[in-house]
This record gives sequence, C-alpha cells and structure tokens, in this order.
Amino acid sequence: MNDLLNLLRRDARRSAGELAAQLSLNEADVEAQITEWEKDGTIRGYQAMIDPALEEGNDVTAFIEVRMTPERGGGFDRVARRIAHFDQVTSCYLSSGGFDLLVVVKGQDLLSVAAFVSEKLSTIEGVISTATHFRLKSYKENGFLFGDDGDVERLPVSP
Repeated sequence: MNDLLNLLRRDARRSAGELAAQLSLNEADVEAQITEWEKDGTIRGYQAMIDPALEEGNDVTAFIEVRMTPERGGGFDRVARRIAHFDQVTSCYLSSGGFDLLVVVKGQDLLSVAAFVSEKLSTIEGVISTATHFRLKSYKENGFLFGDDGDVERLPVSP
C-alpha cells in the first residue's frame, strides 16, 4: 500500500477510482484503506502546494537551528512539542548534526520572526542557542518544482 500513499502524496485530489485503476486495485479497497489511514492518523490532512513566489502577501519563512539540552527521562520531546505548538511554527524536526531541532517559522516580516526567536523561542528552558536562516527563493518543496518548468541545462562535469 506504499504505492497508494505515494500517489496520494503527489496528488490527493485523484478519485479513489483513478487511484485504483492506476494501481490495478479494487476501488472499494482503496476507499477503505484511505478511510482507515485517516482514522488511525497515518493521513494527517490534505494541503495544496502553493508557489511562494506567486502567493499574495509578503510573509517570510525562516529555518531556525536550535541547540538544546536534553531532559533526563524525556530527551528532546517535551521541549520540542512545546516549540511545535507555537502558531508561527509550521514544521519542527529532530535533527542530527550540529544542532538538535530544525524549526520552520512563518512571520509577517523579518521583525516578527526576530521577535518570535528572542521573546518566545530563546526564553524556553533547555534552549541553548539558535541560528536563523531566511528563505530567499524556493526551487523545490515536497517534490514540487517551482519556477521555470523548461528543460534543465546539465551542469558541465570536470575531472
């Protein structure tokens, strides 16, 4: 059923009949599987992918690296969930490497993101440091390409 999930990720607007035909499955079985995934939380919701360059408004997106002190008996989970509950946070990931969490934030402007970081995020007990990076342009998100859909010129390869 992973094939069904992959098709839904790419285009959740397809009918159960179209999905069933593409996968050579029974339409009723596809409908039942989707309903089961919606009930058990496998499918959390459906969203439209919006091209940020064409979206109205001047919202900014920031990617914030957060270094934290893990809690005894809970690791990063409690603090990460607290951060994830802020309205400004659109995504929050536990990460490997030089930081612990990657937090994606949307704000009206640079100042609103700065205020979020300094007044809310940085003041949380367990947060050691943050580094904020702003999205300048989107080329691809969740499998969708943005911008010119023409032929992509291959980069030269040198020895």
